[in-house]
Amino acid sequence: MGCDGGTIPRRDELVRVKKKPEQKDKEAELAFKWRHCTIKQLPLQPPVVGCALGRLYSKESVLEGLLDRNTLPESAQHIKTLKDIKNLNLTSNPAFEGNKAKKGDCYIDERKSPYICPLIGLEMNGKYKFCFLWSCGCVMSERALKEVRSKICHQCQQPFTETDIVIINAEGDDLKLMEENMTQRKTAQKRSKKQKHNEDNQMQDVKQEDVPKKKMRKEEKNGTVKVNSNRTEAEDPAYKKVKDNYSVAKDPKASEVFKSIFTTHKSAAEQDRAHWVTYNPFYN
Repeated sequence: MGCDGGTIPRRDELVRVKKKPEQKDKEAELAFKWRHCTIKQLPLQPPVVGCALGRLYSKESVLEGLLDRNTLPESAQHIKTLKDIKNLNLTSNPAFEGNKAKKGDCYIDERKSPYICPLIGLEMNGKYKFCFLWSCGCVMSERALKEVRSKICHQCQQPFTETDIVIINAEGDDLKLMEENMTQRKTAQKRSKKQKHNEDNQMQDVKQEDVPKKKMRKEEKNGTVKVNSNRTEAEDPAYKKVKDNYSVAKDPKASEVFKSIFTTHKSAAEQDRAHWVTYNPFYN
């Protein structure tokens, strides 16, 4: 029956030991995170978008989540509007052929990523840090961004700042940094929006001061005509002609040619025919 000198038992046969917990396949976990949507856990479908914390989503899943917020997981609750996500400009990997059948119904994963860095060709599979720029949405590896030190995007030539760099699938200290950058961007956006609003109000005030008043209200008080600017008719020559005793012949600003068309002019005494402006039956 054993232990009679004919066999040598092992330790695990004599002593009960704790079974080690099943360890996850890190490569499979990375591949799943970088190829699947954070909301629905389904393969990423273009257009692919990213949030300020560096998580990847299919845009269709985000739109459905915004319409029904109950479907959004806790990891995506910071997405309130479409302004909280960015369309990503991804570079396709020419060596990626998908899950191609090799033998019958068996699928072999070649561990090829569908996207690569457009500058140095690294595959976006989680082994290397990748990031995208919030200002334009271009995706590249962190190594390429550090090697080519510039404040202009290498793909679209659009300027960016340090807070615009978003690390994809950030963890630990990188995740805290992404949260701080997200807060700084929102604060700067609110400040610039408020400043633009103030500038527009100032420009509108200047235009209103330059445009003359088209309609001025007239007020008659004690036989005097007043205007909105508190000028009397004695001060404003534009309103002198409304008086009953006004005469063109006595107006010093009227020319002799203009005065000659009226019968009050001195040349009216020599007139021997009907005037073309005022009909005078005396000369008919």
